[in-house]
Amino acid sequence: MKCVDDFRLRLGQHELVPIVIGGMGVDISTVELALEAARLGGVGHISDAMVPTVIDRHFQTRYVKDKLQLYKANVKNLGDKSLVKFHLGELEEATRMHVRRAMDAKKGPGMVFINCMEKLTMNDPRETLRVRLNAALSAGIDGITLAAGLHLGSFGLMEDHPRFRDAKLGIIVSSLRALQLFLRKNARTQRLPDYVVVEGPLAGGHLGFGLDDWMKHDLATIVAEIQAWLKAEHLDIPLIPAGGIFTGSDATAFLENGASAVQVATRFTVTKECGLPDPVKQEYFKANEDDIEVNGISPTGYPMRMIKGSPGIGAGTHPNCESFGYLLDANGKCAYIEAYNRQVAAVAANPEGGKKIRVMDKTCLCTHMRDFDIWTCGHYTYRLKDTSVKDPDGTWRLLTAEHVFKDYQFSKDGKVALPV
Repeated sequence: MKCVDDFRLRLGQHELVPIVIGGMGVDISTVELALEAARLGGVGHISDAMVPTVIDRHFQTRYVKDKLQLYKANVKNLGDKSLVKFHLGELEEATRMHVRRAMDAKKGPGMVFINCMEKLTMNDPRETLRVRLNAALSAGIDGITLAAGLHLGSFGLMEDHPRFRDAKLGIIVSSLRALQLFLRKNARTQRLPDYVVVEGPLAGGHLGFGLDDWMKHDLATIVAEIQAWLKAEHLDIPLIPAGGIFTGSDATAFLENGASAVQVATRFTVTKECGLPDPVKQEYFKANEDDIEVNGISPTGYPMRMIKGSPGIGAGTHPNCESFGYLLDANGKCAYIEAYNRQVAAVAANPEGGKKIRVMDKTCLCTHMRDFDIWTCGHYTYRLKDTSVKDPDGTWRLLTAEHVFKDYQFSKDGKVALPV
């Protein structure tokens, strides 16, 4: 009987343990978590979600405060956020600091990638994405995973960078059609992705499926379909399944069927190295299957999987675009602002119903992801309690990233190693 350690992920000249820790933002996949994966011979991700905010947290910089001060006069203007822009030089500086913090500390034979989200439109989608991608390359990142969108123009934004053909570049897709579209649109760069992460319907956070039909899809079926097409087209691109791979045996099954590696994240949310606050990690342990839902409250338009007790759901948060504004489109619009304004108008029209603003159909992701108040999670989060032990004080014992990584690497028979 084989285990994950019987296989290897080959990316160019690199031979790696075929375990990739997914890039969870905002700073949930911390630098420390990514460094552990690299030290152990796999691939760890940091996330570029809300990088200036993350850097303020770690380096006591003032990117958020300075941005708010610059646009403070516009805070009460909920009809037009078009003038709220990111300073591209500061965005580049913050991204470089984030990446260098990881790369300067990296040890071991593994690699550190950055997860780059196309849906962070930041009121100037093309130029802010260009800055984030190229700054990460300049700071020495081992690879970039293009996430949260189709990234049809992302290769073109990087093709003039001297590391464009040196760094590992991959994309996350949830269907063969999405991969075909990406390859067709980027063919002129004469550069194939170095790997493709195939994310299934049981993944955490934003999903690449419809709100009403995600349950009709199956990761193994999607992977097999893409494998068959790549073989027919004589394309040798490593495939990395993701979403719902909870045990080493789950991972081994994909590897035996031709996958090059697996991407996992849910089990690392309750590790000491994960960026979630410890009380929130306990909420993940306590979650039952019926506590987990897929809803449409994300302003991006993508369905999201989360714990339905997340305090950010239904909050009436005043839009904080002058401080953040990561989801403003090119016209300075955000679906949360529109939902907030509708609720303000409804409350004003019915004063007898109370003055409390509760926005149920959308949420201010910028504010609540920063505050760890939207608890995005994978489908199998309710099984986390089976991976640890409860201490006498009633709390679940946090795990180490090394413990979880090695359990994936060496376990067999569907078993999960409990902490000693």
